[in-house]
Amino acid sequence: MKLRTKIHLYSSVLFALLFLTTNLIVYIVFSTMTLQQQQSRVESQTNKTADNMRQSSVDTPAADLLRAYVPIEGMIRIVRETGSNTLLVTSAAQQQLAQRPVKYMEERTAEIITYEQQRYVFVSVPVIWNDGQVVDIQITESLRQTEEYLRALRIVLLIVTGLAMIPVFLSGHVLGRIIIRPIAAITATMRDIRRSGQFQRLTMPPASSDELYEMSATFNSMMDLLESNYDKQKQFVSNASHELRTPLTIIESYASLLKRRGRDRPDLFEESVEAIHSEAIRMKEMTEQLLMLARHEEQWNLTVEPVNLLEQAQQLVREFDTAYHRRIEMRIDPELEKQPELLVIQTDAGKLRQMMFILLDNARKYSSDDIIIELTVEHLLPPSGSAGKTQNTAAIPSNRCIKIIDHGIGIPAADLDKVFDRFYRVDEARVRQDTGGSGLGLTLARRIAEALGASIRLESTAGQGTSAILSLPETSAPLPSFSANSN
Repeated sequence: MKLRTKIHLYSSVLFALLFLTTNLIVYIVFSTMTLQQQQSRVESQTNKTADNMRQSSVDTPAADLLRAYVPIEGMIRIVRETGSNTLLVTSAAQQQLAQRPVKYMEERTAEIITYEQQRYVFVSVPVIWNDGQVVDIQITESLRQTEEYLRALRIVLLIVTGLAMIPVFLSGHVLGRIIIRPIAAITATMRDIRRSGQFQRLTMPPASSDELYEMSATFNSMMDLLESNYDKQKQFVSNASHELRTPLTIIESYASLLKRRGRDRPDLFEESVEAIHSEAIRMKEMTEQLLMLARHEEQWNLTVEPVNLLEQAQQLVREFDTAYHRRIEMRIDPELEKQPELLVIQTDAGKLRQMMFILLDNARKYSSDDIIIELTVEHLLPPSGSAGKTQNTAAIPSNRCIKIIDHGIGIPAADLDKVFDRFYRVDEARVRQDTGGSGLGLTLARRIAEALGASIRLESTAGQGTSAILSLPETSAPLPSFSANSN
């Protein structure tokens, strides 16, 4: 069953039940009040009749009195205590009441009874008769006319309910169409997207705060996100295939060259082996970076432990000096020299080292001058309510910053945000052999920083150099002190 049919059916049934319940309550309340009113009226009339008959019983025969006070549709009778010598008079339409059993009532009684499938109001009033005996003056009056009124009321309520169900049925149909319209539009749009392969948007109605407008807006936002991710994925696949095709082509070319001339040209053999080895290493690094970027952070198996930033930086300085013969200058904030325990943070040592290596490697590739590593403290905003007060610097929240500064070619301001995209290069004309890399390093560094709760930002001026600033959160637990001058 379709959702529109369900809405139509459920709303119609709900409103039908609501109308029937309401009308039933109205009928029960009205009929109860009407019957109680009739009972009160007959009871009051019987009291007056009993008083009048008692006063006139001396001068007027009892039979004449009964005929004078008999109801239009009913019966009046006098019942003695013994239940005998009963006098009664019935109206012409209620002769069957004469057969009703006689019962003497010691107390005043008023009730609604059913006799011969008809309902009556029965009232019995005890009075002292002219001979000194206590007798009951009993009046039984038919409720036929009241029953006809209630029957007419039932018919009217049923007709009103039936007529009211017509607009309810139509409104349920309209309501179902209104609710389903944006869902149907989304379904149709999805079918068009699947058929055409092009991302489409819903036509937005005027701004509103209802859920249907929010659903349409959410769908369009989702389409924007999917299209953006699709474009990035397409670009990524294109770039990845291009980047992987290049080393494979080089390897294949040199392998073919070796196959043809390698035995006769020793110098060509050395060149080919070196090129194949270099491209194989670059392709291996690129593949590892791609695989790591494809994983979720939960799959990186982070190991959080106390890490000394100075020791990590000094180790990388020694490795770069040995491998690339590049001088790296270390600078330490005076505050860190005074409080060397601030150099220790809780993080993953391997991932931190990988981040720093990526940033240092970029500085090495795009500059020929010395590289600078600065270890500093970045103080955050002081806690609220502390303005104008002197505070201990250690009490103010702070981050540890690692700045890697080079004096190379720099990055134009328009490209600063783009360099973190996969395979992005500021200068597409730059020969890859001059710099190496695959355009994945900064992307991977940012992903690692996000996993560690850190942040990376770049400050650069084209032609003057670049500063990569790695901001690490403050350690949350007291850790052992380390000397800032340790090697």
